[in-house]
Amino acid sequence: MATASREIRLLMVEDVPQVAQYVRGLLNAQQQIKLLAVLTDGRRVVEQVAQLRPDVLMVDALLQGKVKGLGVVDDVRRAGLTLPLVVITVPQHPIPAPSEHGIDRVLGMPFSGFDLVNTLNAVVAAHEAAGPSGSRVICVFAPKGGVGKTTIAFNLAVALGQAGRRTALVDGSLQFGDLRALLRVPMDAPSILDLPTDKIKEADLQDVLWRDPSGIDILLAPPRVEMFEMVTTRDIDKVLSLLRRVYEAIVIDTATGLSEVTLAFLDAADLVVEIVTYDSTTLYNTRAVAETFRQIGYPPGKVRYLVNRADSSGGMAPEQLAQALGRAPEYEVVSDGRLVVQSNNEGVPFVLASPEAKISADIAALARSVATPVGAAPAMARARG
Repeated sequence: MATASREIRLLMVEDVPQVAQYVRGLLNAQQQIKLLAVLTDGRRVVEQVAQLRPDVLMVDALLQGKVKGLGVVDDVRRAGLTLPLVVITVPQHPIPAPSEHGIDRVLGMPFSGFDLVNTLNAVVAAHEAAGPSGSRVICVFAPKGGVGKTTIAFNLAVALGQAGRRTALVDGSLQFGDLRALLRVPMDAPSILDLPTDKIKEADLQDVLWRDPSGIDILLAPPRVEMFEMVTTRDIDKVLSLLRRVYEAIVIDTATGLSEVTLAFLDAADLVVEIVTYDSTTLYNTRAVAETFRQIGYPPGKVRYLVNRADSSGGMAPEQLAQALGRAPEYEVVSDGRLVVQSNNEGVPFVLASPEAKISADIAALARSVATPVGAAPAMARARG
């Protein structure tokens, strides 16, 4: 079974102490399923799913209180949360048409530890097997440094996670490890170099990913600058293929410039968000890169422009920017220097530190847009030697 080699994170909604204790006892006898929490109030479930990022949610259909069991299920699905959902009940209270509520499996009480673990494994495996059709790889790219690329990539990944999508963030700046520096990750934390060089399995991936307090998983760049040459384009293809099977959203913070490694990331992406600013040098580089993308054969819609610090035009009119790009940019993010600097200095995402800020709203809107396919298939990967 696909999930048997990695930990599964379970969130349970149960207000009967005896049932909760029974499930805890079953799970204490095994090592694979980790019980994150037991919630007794159905009103807190959507918020806690976004915060705790479980792999699977289990709800008692007989939940009492202001929100009943099926009400919790409906709230979760209305919130756009797509994680696997198991409902437990007793034979006297069957669930009519469970699929209409978005329920993946109904588990009848009493059940054994074997039944519980097998059910959780099965729904998570089925969810992951369906991953490639719904998984999105988004590259955040800039042809020039200093435009806020890494900050946007980090906050975009967190915003996608907060929207209920299981999200991984990849530090594609392999030489300088921009995310390692931003998040103050210890130098001895595992990186992409710690993955096997032959066949990568899900268990290998889980051992290497850095779990950020914001709830996303991060694949870090090598800890020293001279190590970046040890990562090949073939390694990147294998890693991204596996990430697609496990995560609904994969955000890649690429390096500046068009090295073979960066092009490997861009080729694999469903969408490239290219950061521009009201700066003549950035626009010059952007036009040069656009010609390269045209020659490679990227389809229309694969590359979308994002204007960072959109309210700081430096005297350049929006019409001039659009003319330089060849079209109007798809996204804008306002500047908020104080919030961004403070959040970056603390290594926290500003979308969580100040969700009501305009810059956070802009990133949330970006997350909603990039998570939705527009019907264009990703470009075919170029032949690489």
